[in-house]
Amino acid sequence: MFDLGCFNIHQVYAWKPGFDRNNFVRWAKKGLLLRLRQGYYTFPEYKGKPNFALYFANRIYRPSYVSLHTALAFYGMIPEAVVQITSVTSLKTLSFTNDFGEYGYKSVKQDLMFGYDLKPIADGRTFQLARPEKALLDLLYLYPFYNTGQELEDLRLDEDFMQDELDRERLEEYTLKFENKALEKRVRLLINAYGI
Repeated sequence: MFDLGCFNIHQVYAWKPGFDRNNFVRWAKKGLLLRLRQGYYTFPEYKGKPNFALYFANRIYRPSYVSLHTALAFYGMIPEAVVQITSVTSLKTLSFTNDFGEYGYKSVKQDLMFGYDLKPIADGRTFQLARPEKALLDLLYLYPFYNTGQELEDLRLDEDFMQDELDRERLEEYTLKFENKALEKRVRLLINAYGI
């Protein structure tokens, strides 16, 4: 199971049907395993490896992709360090805490599960990360209080990134897919606030 990075108990039962589930608790107490959430485990060796916390975010609650504040911080678009690893899912809104941090999942309709890429990390693995434009749209959609020019300026988005790297065409194309007039209005405010 080590090569999987993380695993769930059903994978173990598929491999060894008679496996004693009490082993998980014993091994976690001894520090041989780390519990990620109910039924999901990893190994302490992954603790020091960069971006594995993001990799686990996709694995412990599926389908999901890393987005919102975490994705904006990943791209250097916001100045703050992010405490919680935030993701978008088509499942119900949920959160977990484990040795790798706090994980928060915000729910959207299935047809809004788009606009992410596979980002490579160590050992040939990848994790699903929202593109900058989609991370912004997810934020404006899920947090509708960003509805004035001042609120949007208070996000302190990196102006160089907004003007040089953000793909305005993609932003507008993705906005239409949401089919949400209030979001379209917030996007126009964002474009004006940052002179995109």
